Amino acid sequence: MGKTTIAQNIGLAALKSGHTVRFSTLPLALADLLKQESLPAIERRMKRYTTPDLLILDEFGYVPLDSRAADLFFNIISRRHECRSVVITTNLPFKAWGDVFPGAAGLGALIDRFAEHCHVVDIVADSYRQRNAKKARSKKTPARRR
Repeated sequence: MGKTTIAQNIGLAALKSGHTVRFSTLPLALADLLKQESLPAIERRMKRYTTPDLLILDEFGYVPLDSRAADLFFNIISRRHECRSVVITTNLPFKAWGDVFPGAAGLGALIDRFAEHCHVVDIVADSYRQRNAKKARSKKTPARRR
C-alpha cells in the first residue's frame, strides 16, 4: 500500500528542511533498547529515539511485543509528546494495539498521548506487492508440451 514509502518521503522532506530524522522499524528500535544491560545504558541509547526532530517507526504491529517493550515504547512516545513528531506505519486501528502489547499496563495512556495530536492517513488500496506479484504471474505463460 506504500506506507513505508510515504513515511520515508516525509522523512526526506524533513531532512531537506533541515530537521533531524531517525527511521527504524519498531521491533528493531525496541530490540536495540532491550539489549542494553543497565538502566544508564538504556537511557543513553534512548536518546537515539527521543532527540531527533522526527522519529519514524515502521512496521508497528507485525510482531507482538512483551510488556517491557511496551514500557520502552511508552517512554519514547511520552518523552516526544508535544515537542517532537512521530510517524508510525501500521495496518492496525488504535483499538487493536492491545494485540501488539498484550497485558501492557500503560497502553491506554500510550494511545492517548500518541493520538492527541495525530493525523491518521487511511490508505484504502490493494497491497502494492501483491498487485505486482499478480501482474508478474499473469505475464508468465506456462510452457506447452507437444
